[in-house]
Amino acid sequence: MGDLRFDGRVVVVTGAGAGLGRAYALLFGSRGAKVVVNDLGGGRHGDGKSSSAADAVVEEIKRNGGTAVADYNSVVDGDKVIKTALDNFGRVDVLINNAGILRDKSFARISDQDWDLVHAVHLKGSFKTTQAAFPIFKKQGYGRIIMTSSNSGLYGNFGQANYSAAKMGLVGLANTVAIEGAKSNIHCNVIVPTAASRLTEDILPPDLYAELKPELIAPVVAYLCHESCTENGSIIESAAGWAGKCQIIRSNGSLLRTEVTDGVSVENVRDKWQKVTSMTNAEHLDSIQEATGALMTSLDSLRSGQVKDEEVDVYNFTQKDIILYALGVGASLKNPTELKFLYENDEDFSALPTFFILPAMQAMFTSSKLESAIPGKSVSLAQILHGEQYIEFLGEVPKEGKLFSKNTIAEVLDKGSGAAIVQNIETFDEQGNLLIRNQTVAFVVGAGNFGGPRTGTKAIPCQVKPSRAPDMSLTDKTTIDQAALYRLSGDTNPLHIDPNMAMVAGFKQPILHGLCTLGFSVRLLVRAYAGGDSSLVKACKARFMKPVIPGQTLRVDFWREGNRIHFETSVVETNTVVIGGAYVDLNSVKIMEPINNSVSAPTLESDAVFEFIIEQVKADPNKAKSIGGVFLYKITKNGKEVKQWTMDLKNAKVYEGKPEGKPSTTLTVSDEDFMLLAQGKLQPQAAFMKGKLKVTGNIMLAQKLAPLLKANAKL
Repeated sequence: MGDLRFDGRVVVVTGAGAGLGRAYALLFGSRGAKVVVNDLGGGRHGDGKSSSAADAVVEEIKRNGGTAVADYNSVVDGDKVIKTALDNFGRVDVLINNAGILRDKSFARISDQDWDLVHAVHLKGSFKTTQAAFPIFKKQGYGRIIMTSSNSGLYGNFGQANYSAAKMGLVGLANTVAIEGAKSNIHCNVIVPTAASRLTEDILPPDLYAELKPELIAPVVAYLCHESCTENGSIIESAAGWAGKCQIIRSNGSLLRTEVTDGVSVENVRDKWQKVTSMTNAEHLDSIQEATGALMTSLDSLRSGQVKDEEVDVYNFTQKDIILYALGVGASLKNPTELKFLYENDEDFSALPTFFILPAMQAMFTSSKLESAIPGKSVSLAQILHGEQYIEFLGEVPKEGKLFSKNTIAEVLDKGSGAAIVQNIETFDEQGNLLIRNQTVAFVVGAGNFGGPRTGTKAIPCQVKPSRAPDMSLTDKTTIDQAALYRLSGDTNPLHIDPNMAMVAGFKQPILHGLCTLGFSVRLLVRAYAGGDSSLVKACKARFMKPVIPGQTLRVDFWREGNRIHFETSVVETNTVVIGGAYVDLNSVKIMEPINNSVSAPTLESDAVFEFIIEQVKADPNKAKSIGGVFLYKITKNGKEVKQWTMDLKNAKVYEGKPEGKPSTTLTVSDEDFMLLAQGKLQPQAAFMKGKLKVTGNIMLAQKLAPLLKANAKL
């Protein structure tokens, strides 16, 4: 790309006799610029005057083959400094306001002279030189300006009230100059340097002072002044070969009233103070217009009545968050229909429906309402168990951006051993349109017996599954890292990854997030009954019943009743129901063909045999382990594979689905022939010879299975 040069440019550097200013002047001179080296030649306290400092730098530039002139004027006479550039070079292109002095005293001891001198050099001096150069820049359609602030200005520092005020004043000055100059290609930025100089030589520790070479900051300033740099109105901090951008950010804040006709009391402020000061989702605003616009939006919401309770949480998300969530709930490229959840450039890219529970969860756990929901009791997050979840879609959801959620406590029920808190969370888009309703039922352990009602009317009820056998089932195996991946979507509760925290909570090992299990279940339902189209989901309700261990296999059973799909999720290895009373309402049903043979038919006769084998293995695991090996059964119906069962006899586990690794032996047999084998009506050797039983892998090992496969007469 080539070196960045300043040939033909005229650069004015104030306070260039030593330290940072000298480093700036030397660097610009070495890069082809004609340099005006301004320095009054005084001490760091603003006393004295000498031409020697500026002259020495000019001579050094010339010795190195550059062009420079000295200027000995005070920066308060800024027009004289700029005149030196015009008289000698006929133009000016870059102005670096670097001159400064210190008069450090504690706040109570600062005199008017201490205050006025510091402000005159730092703030007024920068103003006067910039004001003199600005019309020249404007006429030629080009200019670069640097203001020099300080960490003392950004953060304050003991004994530097005068200096801090001047340095922060320069930030405001630079912001306005950047705005007014932008249309004329005049850029104004702020440098916040920490460097060894006359001002810091006996303030900084010696070892740190030695590392803070001005030459490590000068290239940052030079780049900001190059014609190729588009930065404008920025605050750039730099020290010791490091640079970073600083910004002023603002919290989302809170309206302190709920009706446009209300006043604001001191108590209103107290009650909203946590929200006022919370920096969660804080934002940088680029202009005063943005700040005013945000205020007007809040007032419009207040006037329209859309937001009655202004404890509003802002959820920012991108396409990356949608993809990360999909991976967290098991979406995979092995299923072609799930590419749309994993690839932002897919023409049907979309989020899984359960992704939009996340804004509600964030709003719930950042709200102060939960803590005081139970009369006479405080609530901590460690006490809360997620009991039930409901989500309903009322409008088209965006694929990235901001969502605004507000939550209300619908009712609190006294369950004796604990309390059930029903919360409603409404989520809006940036235009104030209501898009999503979530409802969460949280059980607070140990918070009961407060005298509240035991039953309520606000919770959206779960539904009993139909009494018939499932219409369809899908299985999917979680990975050992499932919780570690899912937690990246926001729920970082250590219960799900830290073995010690899991033990404290009463679990032998970390458990999977309940919402991750729900995400798995709904993803499979969308595949089976919505053709992979998330937009067909209208609502979902589920009850969390038991935990899942990462690495276990989930089986989701489905029953269709019109556009309502009831479902129940179980752990295959333990045959334990983990989500119950659940359903999804669809706008329309679009049944998809089975993918990767993952659709299972739970009404197969062979299921009973495998259930019997599971009980046998549980009763005598050592007998199973004595057989050893991992056996994969592929069960067919009408010539098509409809189900797989794994018998991991190395670890005494039998479950529906594929094994974790490569099986020792794979056996393919029809449901009917499997039953005949189990009943002893068909001999394995005869079945093999007739092609009814296909065996690959370790055939000899398969012969040891006979005792396990023989079921009793009850089957």
